[in-house]
Amino acid sequence: MDKRNADELRKLPVDDELRKKIKKNPVYIILDNVLDTYNIGAIFRLAEAVAAEELIICGESETPPNSRIRKASINTTEWVKWSYAETTVEAIKNLKLKVKNLSVYAIEQDARSVPYDSVDYTFPVALVVGHETDGVSKEVLDIVDGIVEIPMWGINISLNVMVSLGIVVFEVMSHLPRG
Repeated sequence: MDKRNADELRKLPVDDELRKKIKKNPVYIILDNVLDTYNIGAIFRLAEAVAAEELIICGESETPPNSRIRKASINTTEWVKWSYAETTVEAIKNLKLKVKNLSVYAIEQDARSVPYDSVDYTFPVALVVGHETDGVSKEVLDIVDGIVEIPMWGINISLNVMVSLGIVVFEVMSHLPRG
């Protein structure tokens, strides 16, 4: 596959034939009221980097077209399949109806969470990240298959939503069968 740098991606016109050639991985990313448009754009870029099947934007999150999302995404909004759902609970329920054997994990600090690198991830898999201040909503935490968290050793209790997703999604990708 022909790879493009950021400047080339910003200028690359959408090519449906090229888009069809990109093999998608059975990974879904769900945004539960992520409000910062730069985070959303960066998550588009991450979703494209791992060739995620779909990005689902929920609740009060902004959606493309949005100039800040587009800028942060370096135009990957044009290459990633995405959809919008009014609620994250609705998005998860609909995705589970559509995708057989889907496992859904929230990335959140919670009494029920386990270290992100202790899970034997199976595919297809969906990862949910939440609001920058409030995290993943309680309603969502109550319906997911698991909750994973990243250990923190300093005074800070959490990482940026995009950084957290990046760490966990690349751990998930390490479980993808090769070949």
